Amino acid sequence: MYAVVEIAGQQYKVNPTEKLYVPRLDSAVDSTVTFDKVLLRADETSITVGAPTVAGASVAAKVLAHVKDDKVIVFKKKKRKGYRVKRGHRQQYTEIEITSIN
Repeated sequence: MYAVVEIAGQQYKVNPTEKLYVPRLDSAVDSTVTFDKVLLRADETSITVGAPTVAGASVAAKVLAHVKDDKVIVFKKKKRKGYRVKRGHRQQYTEIEITSIN
């Protein structure tokens, strides 16, 4: 069984007991979150495609941790002008584990 679900504007193909990183969610660690925008749901015998979402379908997940990605350096320079700017950025993610597809 699997489903295609939209989380924070991005689409993910998820299976039960799968762990994945999604853009940061405003949920506490060890809490349960439910995603209602299920675009496709498939089991052993049938596939249900939504228009645009599958009615009554949802995906439940448990929040495991909030983590940061590796630092990305953004360096800007204009030659012969003395202009140099160095900035860094670390994207924040939430690690979730899919518990069930309803």
